Amino acid sequence: MPLAKEVKTKAIDDFHRHEKDTGSPEVQIAILTNRITQLTEHLRNNKQDQSCRRGLLKMVGQRRRLLTYLRQSNYQAYLSVTERLNLRRK
Repeated sequence: MPLAKEVKTKAIDDFHRHEKDTGSPEVQIAILTNRITQLTEHLRNNKQDQSCRRGLLKMVGQRRRLLTYLRQSNYQAYLSVTERLNLRRK
C-alpha cells in the first residue's frame, strides 16, 4: 500500500529545504509519518495482518532514528518538524 502520489508530493513540498530536496531528514520523517498513519488505519480494520504490523514497526523505528539524528544535528528543525506533525517529544 504505497502512499498516493499527491500525499507524498504535498509532504515533500511542505518540508523540503530547497526546490529539489527529497531526501532531507525532515522530508523523510514527514513521508514516514504519513505511511505510519495509513498503516495504522489499515491495522484497525485488519487486526490479523502480521506482515503489515511488522512493516509498521520497522517504519516507526526508522522514523525514531531519523528524529534522533535531527535532534542531534539541528534542534530547531527537530522542534519545528515535531510540532508540525504533532509528534510527541521526549
